[in-house]
Amino acid sequence: MSFSNSDTHSQSKKIIYSVYLFLKQLSNKPDVTADFFKNAQVVTAKACGMGYRTVRRICAEAKNSVHPKTPGADPTFVSPRKGYKRARTVSKLDDFDSDVVRRTVHEFYDRGEYPTSQMILNVIKKKTNYTGCIRSLQTLLKNLKFTYKKCNDGRLFLMERNDIVALRCKFLRQMCTLRDKKDDRPVVYLDETWVNQNHSRTLTLQNENNSGGLKVPTFKGGRLIVCHAGCSRYGFIEGSKLVFRSNTGNATDYHNLMNVEVFKEWFIQLLRNLEEPSIIVMDNAPYHSILRDKYPKSNWRKAEVQQWLREKNIEFHILETLPELRQKVKNLLPREKIYELDDIAIEMGHEVIRLPPFHCKYNPIELIWAQVKGQVAKLNNTFKMDDIERLTHEALDAVTIDDWKKCVRHAEAIQDEDNKKEIMRNYMMEPIFMNILLDDSDWSDEEDTDEEKDE
Repeated sequence: MSFSNSDTHSQSKKIIYSVYLFLKQLSNKPDVTADFFKNAQVVTAKACGMGYRTVRRICAEAKNSVHPKTPGADPTFVSPRKGYKRARTVSKLDDFDSDVVRRTVHEFYDRGEYPTSQMILNVIKKKTNYTGCIRSLQTLLKNLKFTYKKCNDGRLFLMERNDIVALRCKFLRQMCTLRDKKDDRPVVYLDETWVNQNHSRTLTLQNENNSGGLKVPTFKGGRLIVCHAGCSRYGFIEGSKLVFRSNTGNATDYHNLMNVEVFKEWFIQLLRNLEEPSIIVMDNAPYHSILRDKYPKSNWRKAEVQQWLREKNIEFHILETLPELRQKVKNLLPREKIYELDDIAIEMGHEVIRLPPFHCKYNPIELIWAQVKGQVAKLNNTFKMDDIERLTHEALDAVTIDDWKKCVRHAEAIQDEDNKKEIMRNYMMEPIFMNILLDDSDWSDEEDTDEEKDE
């Protein structure tokens, strides 16, 4: 059996699995030779002309694709290499290293200097073990929403995207105002993370022949998804721990493994577990940010947009084109996004404050995750999912209120410091902003790059 493309391959998997289900059902009927169909996977392999191990793997994939909370859902299949992306270790850093780059650019601003890519690269290499070239750094800066603008004197000036700066200033002002006014409501921070099956210490002791010590598998193995919330007053919120196994072992980001239904159910339970009205701080992950009202998306067909307009009692002419209909939709969009989860929190007496994008340093639970993962890595010596799950639960339960107080104090100190810097930076950058040509592109032709060059 040959497959011409990834879609055909996925469809073929569905057919094979359907054959298996059909034969499995036949084995339970009294009017057929049930013994022949008892091992339905073997019979399926013979009927389809392929190996038994292939059928077994397809059946396992179907079983794992269905979430435990939705057992009646149809299974899904992933084609080999579909969605595969080459790891870009120098232009897509983790949250902490990305924050080092962002703070480095801000340090130039604070000193009244105007950084170039080469100046930033030189500093980053001294601070970290960054191995990328200048083109890779430029791609990284684009990913962090920094752009080059041309001033009226012809110079290129590196600027952070305005909406990111605005959201950061809004968040810092909100948090600092709460503390200045002595708001007594607990500030609850929530987040998700993952723990790999083969998570262990980076360095291990070995003898001179490199044959001693713990034998760590080279692959990451299975993955646990962890979701929790806590604050300095109560520590982890009791009854709000969510730990479950990932159904897709090839995912590179835990955000792909959560969904709206699971998180919404967990979030509502968290609100019920809170003992008093609270401030809830969370990021803008897709499953956190479902809008209250559903608006047409850019990939909607004309008939779908027309139907949406009819439901909203918006008049339109049948001859109007899709761009005209989209313009009508655009005029109806609210100025500020209204999220479903925020409304649910307000109805239950709580308030939600959103973290600015790319600023995990303001969330103290990131330090808690580091503590938990460090404890798991220290004790993981079997590399089995059952043991990893047990160690993860034990590490989460071992986090104390004092641990939370230390992490929250650290995050609040960063928030206060950055809020002061934003005020000073605003006065320093204002003359530069006024001189920027508004019709410039976000990135100059000289700085643009389609493909990073790793070194």
